[in-house]
Amino acid sequence: MIGNPIQYQPLSQAEVDEICRRHDWLMSGRMGGARAIFSYKVLKNINLSGRHLADADFSGAILDGANLAGANLTRATLFAADLRRANLSGAVLHRADMRGAVMRGADLTGADLSQADLREGAIAQVDKEKGLAVITHEQRPGEASEASFAGANLSQTKMSGAVAQSADFSDAVLIGARLTRANLRNSRFPGANLEGADMSGADLTDADLRNSVLVGTRLESARLNGADMQGALRDAPPAEVADPGGETARALDSHARWCETGGQDGAPSTFDGKDLRGLKSLARRNLTALQARGAVLYGLDMEGAELQGAKLADADLRMTSLRGADLRGADLKGARLNNADLREAKLGPLILPNDRLLAASMAAACLRYADLSGADLRHLDASGSDLSFARLHGADARKANFAGACFTGARLPVDFADAVDTADGAVDLPAA
Repeated sequence: MIGNPIQYQPLSQAEVDEICRRHDWLMSGRMGGARAIFSYKVLKNINLSGRHLADADFSGAILDGANLAGANLTRATLFAADLRRANLSGAVLHRADMRGAVMRGADLTGADLSQADLREGAIAQVDKEKGLAVITHEQRPGEASEASFAGANLSQTKMSGAVAQSADFSDAVLIGARLTRANLRNSRFPGANLEGADMSGADLTDADLRNSVLVGTRLESARLNGADMQGALRDAPPAEVADPGGETARALDSHARWCETGGQDGAPSTFDGKDLRGLKSLARRNLTALQARGAVLYGLDMEGAELQGAKLADADLRMTSLRGADLRGADLKGARLNNADLREAKLGPLILPNDRLLAASMAAACLRYADLSGADLRHLDASGSDLSFARLHGADARKANFAGACFTGARLPVDFADAVDTADGAVDLPAA
């Protein structure tokens, strides 16, 4: 079918606000509502921050420099849209159609792009000489070069064939993402979780993959010349660890008996630097005073575990479930707790003889996207910690130390700043 050539139409902020207002009415079931249609509209530098635009249509729209921070764009159509230098930090793009979108220099820090489609794509229009001509936005469709996806949720995202040279994926979650044949030269993935991702045939030349999670990641035919994989978590845990009757399991049982009998039976155990992933579950185990400095506990189920006074400094606890765990007086300095579940966890002080208090420590720990809802954080030393996009609803932070901590995108209780002992030098605390 042959139609008229596509015409781009500029919209003012007032016109955009009216379209958004009617879209809100539609979403709330009010009379007079209408779906937001921005296809082929020029929306340069327009402010759409915090807007609820689920299912909106931005096909081919020019959003260069637009502010979409915190916007809800669930299932929105951004097919072949121009998003260069756009601010999409904290936006929700769950299942959005972003095929062919140009995102050069865009800021998607902390955005939720789970199950979004970022594959190559293009819009063709009628051309008298060529029949059909592909519309371009100066850059190649599907380009995300120099874009920032730091801390973004890209789980199950489709990015096959995408061009994302020199992009920043630091601490991003790319579990199950499809990145086959993607151009990722010079891109940064430090601390990113690529578990189960398919990067077959991808160009990762000179990529930074330090401390990333590459468990089950497919890298067949991928170009890895100059790639830095120092500290990456990729090898399977030792088979002995997974053996219920093995040395590690026996040592844990002995440690539990030592705890339960007040030292009359069993013996304390040390797991410093060990890879304990094969244990799968330590839920509700008595592991008081456990020593596992620098140990790998990635993804373990430790719900309800008794870890009072545990030594877990520099441990890898990413994706670990510590819900309801007793971590009073525990040392978690420098630990990696990205995306960990710490709901209702006890991180208050351990009461010693003569009413002395041993405060728990998370100093310099990384807690990006961790869930600390309802946790007891009284007297906690979290100085210099990274709590970007963490959830702390209902957490008790009285007399806690958050000096120099980062709260970018974090969700905090209303009285948080007043309850803590100090937050001197904290980043983005007023905005959280």
